[in-house]
This record gives sequence, structure tokens and C-alpha cells, in this order.
Amino acid sequence: MEETISLKELLETIRKRLMLIVLITITAVLVSGVVSYFLITPIYQASTQILVNQKKNDQNIYNNSDVQTNLQLINTYNVIIKSPAILDKVAEDLKLGLTAQQINGEITVASQTNSQVINLSVQDPNPDRAAKIANKTAEVFQTEIVNIMKVDNVSILAKATVADHQSPIKPRPMLNIAIGLVVGLMVGVGLAFLLEYFDNTVKNEQDIERLLELPVLGVIAAISDSKMEAKSRNTHSKKHVRSESLGS
Repeated sequence: MEETISLKELLETIRKRLMLIVLITITAVLVSGVVSYFLITPIYQASTQILVNQKKNDQNIYNNSDVQTNLQLINTYNVIIKSPAILDKVAEDLKLGLTAQQINGEITVASQTNSQVINLSVQDPNPDRAAKIANKTAEVFQTEIVNIMKVDNVSILAKATVADHQSPIKPRPMLNIAIGLVVGLMVGVGLAFLLEYFDNTVKNEQDIERLLELPVLGVIAAISDSKMEAKSRNTHSKKHVRSESLGS
């Protein structure tokens, strides 16, 4: 016989295990909040922009071929920016106690399609240090590219700055707490249904009908101890009154 579960049974399962679901959800929210605010190190980001373009003079004006050449060079420049030839000098000039490999792990270089602008971003636990690394990397790249590629077509559009009361880009506590809330609810509800699925105890006549596939003809009501004691006292009181009436 195929078993079906009604919406009423689902809601009844959730109601019966509501305390478990609430406890798991609150625990997940608290854990995500504590981890986000106290255990994860805040990371700040500083960005600078580099323009790849030929220098303009009286004898030479920009044309479409120059733009296409610069666009083709951008992918090469993205690799050169993160190369030891650039980052070794950045680490040497800044003297921040970071190696070129460590600086490489903090730098992200990207450019939009058909754009001659390169975005150089640095993520670091210290916002001032992130800005210093971004600006120094752009300056060293602008200087060294002349010797590496024998071209002078790089200029800095915008330097990285540190804003007052700058907020970290990660972690994002409120987002993490919201995720913890959703995950906690999902885990709590899933565990409630799992416990209900493995619970084979017989609790009422509906369970008997479902298991034995037989109709229930009668039910013996349970009598609590308090009712038994009250009934016993009433019976004893009646006997005592009858004995007194007979004696008189």
C-alpha cells in the first residue's frame, strides 16, 4: 500500500519539532555572527586605474590601428604587472615585510572587453597598506614597462586612496547571518522530518490503522493517577457516610 503524506501531517511534524527547529536556527545565526565579527580578519580593498595608450604629439594622432594594438597588449601587460620583474621592486621599495609572492597573492588585475583601462586592485587587512601597494605597483609598472617592452604608452588615471571609516569588503556579517538563518532553518526542518521518518512508535489510533490496515473498533481511555486518587477519595467518603448513617 502506497503511503501519502498530507499537508496537515507535514505541518503537524513541524509543529511537534518546532523547538528543535528554532534552537538549530538560533545556533546557526549565532555561530555565523560570532565567526563574522570576531574570528574572520577584515579585508580592505584599494584600487587604481592604468591607461594603455600611445602618447600624442604634433606629428602623430591616434588612429584605429593604434587602439587595436594597445588592446592586444593589455593581456600581456596584465601578466607583466604580476611578474617578479615588477613585484620584486615593489617589495624592495615599500619595505613592508612582504615578499613578491605575498604581494602577488593580494593583487588582482582585470580589464573590461575592448577597454584600454586596466583596473589594479589590492586586498589587504590594512587599508593604508593596500593603497600603498596598489600605487607603488602602478608606478613601478609605468616605469619598468619602458625597459621591458620598449614602449611608453602607460599612464596612471587614478591613484588608490583610503576613505575615512572605510568599510571592509569582507566579511559581510549581515549577509553571513542571513545565510546562517536560511541554512539553520533548512537543517532544522530537514532534521525534524528525518527524526519523524525514523520514529516507529505507535502514538494513536491513526498509527494503528496505518500499520495494521484494520479499522479501530474501540479505544480505552487512559486514566491519570490524580483521577484515580480523586475517585478513591470519593468512594471512601461515600462508605464513611453510609457507615455513620447505619450506626445512628
